[in-house]
Amino acid sequence: MKKNIVIVAGGDSSEVIVSLKSAEGIYSFLDKEKYNVYIALVKKGEWAVKLPNGEYTPIDKNDFSFHEDGQVRHFDFAYITIHGTPGEDGRLQGYFDMIEMPYSSCGMFVSALTFNKYACNHYLKDFGVKIAESIHLFKGQTVAEEEVLNRLGLPVFVKPNDGGSSFGVTKVKELSALQPAIAKAFEEGKEVVIESFIDGTEVTCGCYKTAKKEVVFPVTEVVTDNEFFDFDAKYNGQVQEITPARISVELTEKIQRETSRIYDILGAKGLIRVDYIIPADGEPKLLEINTTPGMTATSFIPQQVRAAELDIKNVLTEIIENEFN
Repeated sequence: MKKNIVIVAGGDSSEVIVSLKSAEGIYSFLDKEKYNVYIALVKKGEWAVKLPNGEYTPIDKNDFSFHEDGQVRHFDFAYITIHGTPGEDGRLQGYFDMIEMPYSSCGMFVSALTFNKYACNHYLKDFGVKIAESIHLFKGQTVAEEEVLNRLGLPVFVKPNDGGSSFGVTKVKELSALQPAIAKAFEEGKEVVIESFIDGTEVTCGCYKTAKKEVVFPVTEVVTDNEFFDFDAKYNGQVQEITPARISVELTEKIQRETSRIYDILGAKGLIRVDYIIPADGEPKLLEINTTPGMTATSFIPQQVRAAELDIKNVLTEIIENEFN
């Protein structure tokens, strides 16, 4: 009998549009001969499953069940592809743990930790992972321009500490632009990080592990003429994504080893993607970790799967079946 798989998309952040695109990508990748696949929309005030006829039916939050053809149906597995809250910050993971439903991504604690960029990077720093210097602010806190200049220099990146897809991110080149950038970032979240600028090559590397195998994908180089890898670069084609990256074999292997090590330090699960910047000294520095990476046909992970000469359908099947075994 086929298992019922639900792709959980939506969320309560600005990334909802990206999440819905990822859900379509995952739906196209999954093995329909092996699974009955549904898409669920989860956001404030609306938890619903999309039926084959295109209509939506409510989800019973007690057990994430739904009605179809007059019968109550249950899911066997949830593939979470919400970018932002509540699917990337541990909230949905905690819910699925409570109702004992297997799911694709990292557990509640790891999801919450990696969603908090500042906390995660400083946690990993204790394990020797190199990170950029930064200043952290809670809503209501301020920082003097002189302190930022003395501690971090210019330019700096100002970003929400708990967001993604480059929403609310500003590259600040002049002190006069600092406070407006902080205010913009606070519109997206309750915490803000001001991070020193590192000039270098931006790369990203995906990884997943099961009880039977470890797979670290080829590294992708990110090249854009924009000020940084912003929303337009990510989703409107203003970027070159080169897989494998145009870096040495030694540096590629170093980044792959570090990605695998970070996966193990965190106790990660499912697919993750780790972003780095490689400065002139050749020592990669961690930018951030994505535990629900984008999964459209042109996203980094599918690109890296193709470059590794793997089948994305098989990759997702391995991740799903690992949770049952």
